Amino acid sequence: MSRKEHPKEKQREEALKALDRVQAESETIVGSTFVRMADRAKNHLSAADKDNDDQIEVWGTRIGRGAGVIFAIGLVIYLAATYL
Repeated sequence: MSRKEHPKEKQREEALKALDRVQAESETIVGSTFVRMADRAKNHLSAADKDNDDQIEVWGTRIGRGAGVIFAIGLVIYLAATYL
C-alpha cells in the first residue's frame, strides 16, 4: 500500500526547520546580549570609564549612578503601588 503524502507536508517540514533555526539563533543572541549588558552595567556603575587619577570624579560618578539606580527602583515601586 502506498501512502499518499499530504500536499502541505513539505511546507510544514520546511516551516518546522525554519522555526528550529530561529529558536537556536535567538537563544544565542539573547544569551550573549544579557552577558554583554551585565558586563556593561558592572563597568558603568563602578565608573570604569572615568580617569582613575581623579578619585573625586570616580567616587562622585559612582555615587551619582548609584543614586540614579535607587531612584529608578523607587519610582518603579511607587508607580506599581499607585496604579496596581
